Amino acid sequence: METQIKADVFQNLRGVGCPMNLVKTKVAFSKMQSGQILGLVLDNGPPINNVPRSVIREGHEILLQEQLDDGAWSVLIRKA
Repeated sequence: METQIKADVFQNLRGVGCPMNLVKTKVAFSKMQSGQILGLVLDNGPPINNVPRSVIREGHEILLQEQLDDGAWSVLIRKA
């Protein structure tokens, strides 16, 4: 049986460049409780390279990171 992880908050950050995508991620986290899950869609390239690395450094946990058919990435992050 496959378990689906559902995001408590979702942001589509396609087309949002660095560092604004990280700023928007931090703003979303500031409104969330510890343990809640943030779902993001990030562009390929610098966004998918930088945002997950930055949130891990801040103590958050990446639950899922998978590339979508259009080349963007779906990321689920549990807030520390």
